[in-house]
Amino acid sequence: MRGSNQSGLRAHNERLVLSLLRREGPMAKAEIARVSGLSAQIISGIMRRLEEDGLLKRGEPIRGKVGQPSMPMHLAPDGAYFLGLKIGRRSVDLILIDFVGTVLGRVHQTHPYPTPDAVMGFALEALEELQAKLPPDKRPRIAGLGIAIPFRLWDWAVSIGAPLDEMEAWRDRDIRTELAGRLEFPVYLCNDASAACGAELVFGSGERPQVFLHFFIGYFIGGGLVLNGSLYTGRTGNAAALGSLPIPGPAGTYAQLVDVASLCVLEQEVRAAGRPTESLWNPPEHWDVPPAILDTWISEASASLAYAIAAATSVIDSEVVMIDGWLPVDVRRKLVEGTDLVLRDLDVGGIEKPNLRAGTIGQDARSLGAASLPLSDRYLLDLNAMMLPS
Repeated sequence: MRGSNQSGLRAHNERLVLSLLRREGPMAKAEIARVSGLSAQIISGIMRRLEEDGLLKRGEPIRGKVGQPSMPMHLAPDGAYFLGLKIGRRSVDLILIDFVGTVLGRVHQTHPYPTPDAVMGFALEALEELQAKLPPDKRPRIAGLGIAIPFRLWDWAVSIGAPLDEMEAWRDRDIRTELAGRLEFPVYLCNDASAACGAELVFGSGERPQVFLHFFIGYFIGGGLVLNGSLYTGRTGNAAALGSLPIPGPAGTYAQLVDVASLCVLEQEVRAAGRPTESLWNPPEHWDVPPAILDTWISEASASLAYAIAAATSVIDSEVVMIDGWLPVDVRRKLVEGTDLVLRDLDVGGIEKPNLRAGTIGQDARSLGAASLPLSDRYLLDLNAMMLPS
């Protein structure tokens, strides 16, 4: 991240400062000037304007041994607010977050399958409920709504057990445009798996490498790709469709990753055992899955993930691969550990195996990624290349 001292790039420099503070945490003006390459005078002007706009706040002075105490500046939580709508095949969620990414409220609803009318009804009711959580004087600071949705939902009607005609309705409906026509702020849309990866990029904790692959396990497993510090979504917005990768099956057959490492597979096994499956689509800490069925799914999903990772890193020389999902924390941990064990034993001569990590976002990754769209578009440098404003 480098700034410019040309006056015509004031907006770029303001985004640079906000992006640095988001990535690094509170910083003093002198440190921001050093890291950004901007002059101390320009930084002072930027910080003053951002503070006047309510986007920055002063921290407690830090007193050193010599000279004046430094005054760290940090993002103001109430500087702006963002909404994220996740449309899933078994559930829909809407969250409200503040400027630092804290979730202030959420509405969750399960369904047997999503239809445009039902999703619109849920979204409008949930939007009213969440906006009411803010004081009236703060509601104008809602900067936008992001939507994370699987692309081409009509192609998956049979797979999710939905009537063909009801899912076909998605082909001629533009949920983003419909919501934009009802709201006073901009609306954005992206693929749900890419959104999950984007959440890791914007809100993730710990080190975020410049290049990494990201697997998110939902009803279907999907993927995301970060290149040079930015989310890469490709020509159609569907890049890194890792669920489509072929993996070895029994007796020399092949399957796709989505057919083994998705939660729909676990749902099928639980249903076949005569057990209810509803708990899978409520918050993961409330899962009720027989241990034997869960352990078998983890084992098979781990093996298929290892093959998919080996194939993907043969094309993308990624140092790190992250695995996340709509999963209890202990299930995610076992999945990462199992995948790592299988990957160690795979013969992948000619490439260097990547480091495996658990994602740091968890169940909210898709809705948080959706909320990051207006955040990135309005206030940050171009960290997300997939944003489509209304």
